[in-house]
Amino acid sequence: MSENLYDILAARFPSDGAKPVMHLEDGSVLSYGDLKAQAGRYARLLTDLGVKPGDRVAVQTDKSANAVFFYLGAVKMGAVYLPLNVGYTGAEIAYFLSDAKPALVVCRPESEAALREIAANSGVPHVHTMDAQGGGSLTDAAAGLEPLAESYPAAADALAAILYTSGTTGRSKGAMLTHGNLSSNALALREIWGFRPGDRLLHMLPIFHVHGLFVAINTTLANGSDMIFLPKFDAAQAVALLPRCSVMMGVPTFYVRLLAEAGFTKEVAAGMRLFVSGSAPLLEETFQAFERRTGQRILERYGMTECGMITSNPYAETPGRPRRAGTVGFALPEVTVRVADEDGRVLGREEIGVLEVKGPNVFTGYWQMPEKTAEEFRADGFFITGDMSKIDAEGYVHIVGRAKDLVISGGYNVYPKEIELVIDALPGVAESAVVGLPHPDFGEAVTAVVKRCSLDGGEIAEEAIIEACAKDLARFKVPKRVFFVEDLPRNTMGKVQKAELRRAYGETFGAA
Repeated sequence: MSENLYDILAARFPSDGAKPVMHLEDGSVLSYGDLKAQAGRYARLLTDLGVKPGDRVAVQTDKSANAVFFYLGAVKMGAVYLPLNVGYTGAEIAYFLSDAKPALVVCRPESEAALREIAANSGVPHVHTMDAQGGGSLTDAAAGLEPLAESYPAAADALAAILYTSGTTGRSKGAMLTHGNLSSNALALREIWGFRPGDRLLHMLPIFHVHGLFVAINTTLANGSDMIFLPKFDAAQAVALLPRCSVMMGVPTFYVRLLAEAGFTKEVAAGMRLFVSGSAPLLEETFQAFERRTGQRILERYGMTECGMITSNPYAETPGRPRRAGTVGFALPEVTVRVADEDGRVLGREEIGVLEVKGPNVFTGYWQMPEKTAEEFRADGFFITGDMSKIDAEGYVHIVGRAKDLVISGGYNVYPKEIELVIDALPGVAESAVVGLPHPDFGEAVTAVVKRCSLDGGEIAEEAIIEACAKDLARFKVPKRVFFVEDLPRNTMGKVQKAELRRAYGETFGAA
């Protein structure tokens, strides 16, 4: 029996193909029949291009219905889907293509010339385009093709996607996710979040990462539900659309911005049964303000690129298991979590250590990095998340900090080392340290603290550093502020004390 993710989702589609799957911003409505036909055409096109099961397909396009259908078509025929943030620069894309060696790259039309050159240098045989409306050479080439009827009979452990995570040493790692990883997560979330007939999702997330693509879309499709599918988050637009929906998934920034809207009232949210928050820590103040405004509690969950969703606060609240602010709840069904010290010794309740996880959601390793993969797994198969955590007396998981100084800004993961390498290479810079500072909108703001180099004149300015970063890095990684110091604070071992920098500049962006 095929364990292909597409087949598992399609088995739960409505029997009536005319049922809606997406309501678009222009008022048009696409049906499940449209989805199946268009995904089938893209699957046929990939086959005609010579793409084989297991080949990578890289995609850097704007959010559109056809971008989702292409993802489903790629999975259907057994290709490995590789979504790329639209903010990535040419230098970043060049690394991904040289590492993953995809058989096809799909890009924005305005990026085609640059991407063709990068693709040629990386040995990528095919380049196609897709614009913000889902048009372009890819869709043109698929038009009129007979949809591929039979899916590739993938096993549960067959590779379905590779998602690159920012590298703590400057080199990004490709997390390999299988059909079983993705399907187990979608079915578990459908169950524990109480999805039911008639549910409609408000989808305003990007679709190049786990949250917007695998959590929001896969779970919705696994329920045969429909979604209002919009290019990006807009708080006023969300207020207008919430009365037509029953579920919303977002990052904490979404909820902060909703609360800033005078029109966001208890009446607007009355028909909603579930607000989910993830990708970054939700402040208790936001949780409480939201409950005061709407009478509803946001459901916070926790996951990561390598595992999809790992824990969730309960959907059905009981006297002993409410949704609690400041926690990420309990492990998903069939998922086991524990807290351990650096040596792997399992710790008790209320003890702080690193969260480790095991289950059908856990990825198989990092693409072409067997040594790194081996480092991140314990001998008994538990994956070491790197997140500092504790499990309290009631069993709730708390994420209390992050190892490796990860910054989460607006829901996006930012590894300081990647930015520090860019800044340290600039004339006039002796050394830099990048930290995340509390920000009322983004959760954390990327901030650089720089020691100038007197040998180079020492006159480099904040604007020059920000401009240099913007040339080489995606916009969400670019520092919002740069501060200059005589020396960076260090401990007795010479390690830069980033906690001191966070304390010193913590009020830069006001109250979080």
